[in-house]
Amino acid sequence: MTRVTPQLCLWPIGAAALVLSALAQAETAQPLPRLGTDLSQSSVSGLSSGAFMATQFEVAYSSTVIGAGIVAGGPFYCAGLGGFPGPGRFLANATTRCLNPRGPAPDGASALALARQFAAAGDIDDPANLRKHRVYIFTGAADRIVRSRVVAQTQRFYVAAGVSPGQLRYVSHPGAGHALLTRNRADLACDANAAPNLNNCGFIQSHDILRHLYGRLQPPAAKAGGRLIAFDQRPFTAGRPDAGMADTGYAYLPAACASAQCRVHVVFHGCGQGAAVLRDRFYRTTGYNELADSNRIVVLYPQVQADRRRNPNGCWDFWGYTDVDPRKPRFHTRPAPQMAAVMAMLQRLALPR
Repeated sequence: MTRVTPQLCLWPIGAAALVLSALAQAETAQPLPRLGTDLSQSSVSGLSSGAFMATQFEVAYSSTVIGAGIVAGGPFYCAGLGGFPGPGRFLANATTRCLNPRGPAPDGASALALARQFAAAGDIDDPANLRKHRVYIFTGAADRIVRSRVVAQTQRFYVAAGVSPGQLRYVSHPGAGHALLTRNRADLACDANAAPNLNNCGFIQSHDILRHLYGRLQPPAAKAGGRLIAFDQRPFTAGRPDAGMADTGYAYLPAACASAQCRVHVVFHGCGQGAAVLRDRFYRTTGYNELADSNRIVVLYPQVQADRRRNPNGCWDFWGYTDVDPRKPRFHTRPAPQMAAVMAMLQRLALPR
């Protein structure tokens, strides 16, 4: 079956540019360090395909992850929630009902019912853990890629899971398009729905996310003074060439984490926002590092590799392009290659120095 990527966060990617970028990154990548981080204080966030992945990862590993920031993303297992019949339904749902449905959006309450079934089968952690989580959900009224009625079902999923109103923050911005929001002059207008999907809406959304997930934090550093490293992702996907991960990922390490225990926040980029396309723009200019720097938070920026046949726009897998058998999808479970790879990265960071 020919696989087509959902039209999220699109950016034209040339094959030659991808190859050159991968070679350059591989030359400078180092092993991901052991820092003795607190695995039990891990959190995630993401935009668009990265938002779907953030929800997926948080739910699958709910006994470890403490919360998620979801910017323009649908409910857990969105691509499997009804809709089209047959083995191709996951891709069809991902490209239609999970983005801009003609009829009702995929139902968040149904997503929770399925999550409970997957947990009973041992595929994911018990979703009852979600009651302790803190969740930030965002939609822009001007978003033309992932419609607000889809994002509203993400809220419904977490409400059904028992996340209390004090722990669940749902933000609907009247003028925001499809993007992670900043106050950078170089970024697009607030209502834009175009690559690179970084929009200047006059506030730094990453700070709102981290503050909601971790509570009261110190003010952000005026300038991030820690280390931004390129690390080798290949050890985390060993034996899984179908994982769709780039050879190189990135991480921001605050200076304090060299001697004190830190927690880790994982940021999943959107389609077309990987380093092969945006170079360092996503992991340097979105504001995560400055707030993390003054609050002992390591920021992990794992990277997906675009693939002309399976994943031409470099999206995280929330519909099954990494599955060997698309009729029996496993993309949403703990053993799925991208899911397991990112968890292995968190576990590596948590090892003693």
